[in-house]
Amino acid sequence: MMWWNGWDGMGWWMLFGAIFWVCIIVIIAWGIKKLSERTGAGGGSSALDIARERYAKGEISHEEFEKIKKNLS
Repeated sequence: MMWWNGWDGMGWWMLFGAIFWVCIIVIIAWGIKKLSERTGAGGGSSALDIARERYAKGEISHEEFEKIKKNLS
């Protein structure tokens, strides 16, 4: 039973410290992943997204948008 007293003192704090740092690392990795998805690190917007934006801004007509959509699918 003598070894248990040592674990009660410092061992639990070491365990909680390790869990804390693992959680911090996971949160940072998750944040980096979310930021890279938001900024479009995978190559930018798709052609259909660009066409939707142009249609919403009024740069292209409905007919032009439908042609683009048909050509892309």
